[in-house]
Amino acid sequence: MSPNTAPSSLRPLAVTMGEPAGIGTEITLKAWLRRSESTHPFFLLDDFERVCDINQSLNLNASIQRIETPDDAIGMYGEALPVLHHPLRGTAVHGQPSPQTATSVITSIENAVEFSVKGEAAGVVTNPIQKSVLYQSGFEFPGHTEFLGELGGGNTQPVMMLACEGLRVVPVTVHISLVQAISDLSSEIIVQQAKMTHAALQRDFGIMNPRLAIAGLNPHAGEEGAMGGEEETIIIPAINSLKALGMDVSGPYPPDTLFTERTRARYDAAICMYHDQALIPIKTLDFEGGVNVTLGLPFIRTSPDHGTALEIAGQGKANPQSLLAALKVAGEMACCRSQSVT
Repeated sequence: MSPNTAPSSLRPLAVTMGEPAGIGTEITLKAWLRRSESTHPFFLLDDFERVCDINQSLNLNASIQRIETPDDAIGMYGEALPVLHHPLRGTAVHGQPSPQTATSVITSIENAVEFSVKGEAAGVVTNPIQKSVLYQSGFEFPGHTEFLGELGGGNTQPVMMLACEGLRVVPVTVHISLVQAISDLSSEIIVQQAKMTHAALQRDFGIMNPRLAIAGLNPHAGEEGAMGGEEETIIIPAINSLKALGMDVSGPYPPDTLFTERTRARYDAAICMYHDQALIPIKTLDFEGGVNVTLGLPFIRTSPDHGTALEIAGQGKANPQSLLAALKVAGEMACCRSQSVT
């Protein structure tokens, strides 16, 4: 760390605009109004006039101040939401996404990452994007996670973790069909994801001796091969490899009992075999407070665990709880990273 560079925990978080037709700006305004719940200062990369218009139309009465640099956010955060002006190209209409605004959405993410990589921001908190609209503009990534991996240098495949109070889950396979997920499953990918999760729990969450639970794929975790062979041929060999590395790993657990309160007390993160196996318990336990965390990046990134909510955009109904949780987690991760550096 340069002697002229403040610890990342003292820098503000960079919040992206997200889909302009969605609820991103609304929940950011509401998160600032409830800023004592997230504790860590942040600034918003968005069109300043648009933020003011939304604030007025929804009668939120938030104080808003335009800034020129991330450093400007610290001094004013307690009195006003700092907005680093990011001009919106095209017209945003609540509930009606337009490909015309896609360039602004993408560059908002790129700029937030750049601030974080340079050490001017403590991390990136992304508001939800409308991927279908971005695809129409030529966006070539399945989603935020893959795009951020590319912006981070593309050296490693980033890992998606979902977290809420009392549970962290990592899906080994993500945005593919269930048939494809089973086909793609291998001991190597389980080991890779588990190792990255283990390292992140140490660096970003301050857990020196992480405990990982590995989910089975089939009912009853295969019942010793009677209900499927993937546990015997893929999952157990991966567990043995991880144990040989000295990690505290257990499983495979039957998926229908892995997320009970008693079992959750035995591990710090669960490694799941496919998307819904991981996301259903998180959203059932805490739909409003779930956080999406991207592991394996050279910068911190979190996000609310929900979409753009186009159906309620502009109506003042959006709940900022997941964004508040994402801000809180990102701030805690920044503190852990700065402590590991010092």
